[in-house]
Amino acid sequence: MIVVGVDGSRAGLEAAGWAAREAALRGRTLLVVHAMPAWAHAAAPGERYAGVAEWMRDGAATVLAAAVERAGQEAPGLAVERRAVPGDARAALLELSAGADLLVMGSHGMGGFRGLLLGSVAAGVAGHAACDVVIVREPSAAARRGEVVVGVDGSAAGQRVLAYAFEHADRRGLTLRAVHAWNRLDLDGVLASASAEEDELRLLKEAVAGYRDRHPDVRVVWEVVHDHPAQALRNASEGADLLVVGTHGQGAFAGLLLGSVSQAMLHYAECPLAVVRNAPAVR
Repeated sequence: MIVVGVDGSRAGLEAAGWAAREAALRGRTLLVVHAMPAWAHAAAPGERYAGVAEWMRDGAATVLAAAVERAGQEAPGLAVERRAVPGDARAALLELSAGADLLVMGSHGMGGFRGLLLGSVAAGVAGHAACDVVIVREPSAAARRGEVVVGVDGSAAGQRVLAYAFEHADRRGLTLRAVHAWNRLDLDGVLASASAEEDELRLLKEAVAGYRDRHPDVRVVWEVVHDHPAQALRNASEGADLLVVGTHGQGAFAGLLLGSVSQAMLHYAECPLAVVRNAPAVR
């Protein structure tokens, strides 16, 4: 099952459309959810503020209906369920992630999911969900170039990130751009030579080789850059269809979802962002 959180915002509708296409490609049911205050969810007729509660429930129904309609437009015939969930949006998404193959949400919005990508709330969902997470931006002015971008650091944790990126590229018929960022100095304090850069490219290709063998139809583009990893990924994400990162790693991309690098990617990636767990969730 794929779960998408919606709130009535444009980003939420984009998330619903993205999730519907992914569910159709994976052969999964789509569950559309909207969070609302627990008191409004449970209020009975005649109770104090019952009118306000009914108005909020009607609003939730409208939000869900719009998202289900968008899902149907993107993937006709897809099995879609809808659910208004009581309580905090972050807690609701984390709970639902335990039984999901993928959790999808908009980058920002209003209502139950307001500020979802700001500070600890975003980190809490993206870093602690029991399944992989995709954060969908509103459409940008940049034309999509049909690429999945993935940062390669050579770590063991990065293997699942690479696997996810290749599987997504294969499923959607996209090119994969493998990015490795480095900024090593030699003993004289001068940037490493061109031969050292060739060594980095060779290591990058070795790290990806096994996945190319398993996905021979995926075209791979190599990118070795002298830059901070967050900046390298942000630059590569412009015009991409998806940027794939892990919850943490080693080497150039260490701490990708920790501290300042995490905040930079959550706020400034120029395309949908997939956050891949280090280990697959146990179902």
